[in-house]
Amino acid sequence: MSVDVVILAAGQGSRMKSKLPKVLHKVGGKAMVQHVIDTASSLQGVNTHVVIGHGADKLREELQGQALNFALQAEQKGTGHAVAQAMPEVAEDSVVLVLYGDVPLTQAATMQEMVDIAATGDLALLTVNLKDPTGYGRIVRNSEDKVVAIVEHKDATPEQHLINEVNTGILAVKSQYLADWLPQLSSENAQGEYYLTDIIAMAANGGVKISAIQPEAEEEVQGVNNRVQLAELERWYQLQRAEWLMVNGATLADPARVDVRGNVSIGQDLLIDVNVVLEGDVVLGNDVVIESNCYLKNCTVAAGTRIKANTVIEDAVIAESCDIGPFARLRPGTQLAAKAKVGNFVETKKAIVGEGSKINHLSYVGDAVLGKDVNIGAGTITCNYDGVNKSLTEIGDNAFIGSNTALVAPVKVGAMATVGAGSTIAKPVSDDALAITRAKQTELKNWPRPKKKGN
Repeated sequence: MSVDVVILAAGQGSRMKSKLPKVLHKVGGKAMVQHVIDTASSLQGVNTHVVIGHGADKLREELQGQALNFALQAEQKGTGHAVAQAMPEVAEDSVVLVLYGDVPLTQAATMQEMVDIAATGDLALLTVNLKDPTGYGRIVRNSEDKVVAIVEHKDATPEQHLINEVNTGILAVKSQYLADWLPQLSSENAQGEYYLTDIIAMAANGGVKISAIQPEAEEEVQGVNNRVQLAELERWYQLQRAEWLMVNGATLADPARVDVRGNVSIGQDLLIDVNVVLEGDVVLGNDVVIESNCYLKNCTVAAGTRIKANTVIEDAVIAESCDIGPFARLRPGTQLAAKAKVGNFVETKKAIVGEGSKINHLSYVGDAVLGKDVNIGAGTITCNYDGVNKSLTEIGDNAFIGSNTALVAPVKVGAMATVGAGSTIAKPVSDDALAITRAKQTELKNWPRPKKKGN
């Protein structure tokens, strides 16, 4: 049986106080609605429908390129009305799983359990017990403890307000039931809306068994209505990611001060200090050490490499046993071979640095290819940009570049060549040669220093 996932994402989210549609605000570096889409896509045979309204064009733009059906809810008339907008594209014989774009962290196992229940003909309902259920629809059970209805908070009696089991809004049911029940919904309630929750009573009256299950953690079904709740959910999400890192081989100096905003793969015996951010696709090998205040994005770091404090690495590939930082910046296209060293206040961009080569401090190396065991002195820069085009600098094996050198690309420095400190190199340097372009030092005896002019 196929599964039609209907994600409700049409709300304005006015309490976010934002121009951005609420469901596009991020948890763990990913839009909330994208979390829902990605998790639902892990189910078998899924067709995904996203109900949009406020900020519809922005949502279409942000979610483009994915296998999604968009259903427009031009007027927000409640959750039942929202689901009805998607029904024309829903298969006649499928399970419909209703999810919410602002409830981003429901787990795949929870979704699958609901789908399996609905496939048997039951209505699967996800509920949760809250210490403070204010604002939530209450789960009403009969004397046999069977779910018979959901009453919204504003419509509940004082006795029903005492119920702690609440509706999450997430449910799964066969499409033919929905096709029958949705047209029967009424807006005669305190909100003047068509509540999807009213189908629970219809199911009970129609003899459809209602199977209520609960998630492993309350945060799985926590929605976001404001930025305070967004921050709370972010912290819970990050704690889960930190626990995953520790379970899989990383020692974290403080699990509360590591942020994962993407997909991370790790080896064993890593050490990650505080205030480290891992974003995008990050691969970390065995025995990698990341010191405090580092930012890594879309990079691969091989075994035994040490990344010292306050280093930024983006779209780079780092081989084994490298030494990077502190205060280094490796920009996109950087590749370090084994045992390379990039020291403090060094910036690289689109630079291939050979095995054992060193750029120890205060240098910029961009659009360059360095051979093995090259030494780059402090203050060296590759002048790779002429205002229009980027050009390449090539430095051969075992070359020595003296401090405060400017390499004007395109230029090639040969193997075993030496460039004297303070040189500006604009022509090729041969293998084994010394190149130096300093002006002759001049000295004037008894030079009178300038004196301050009188007022």
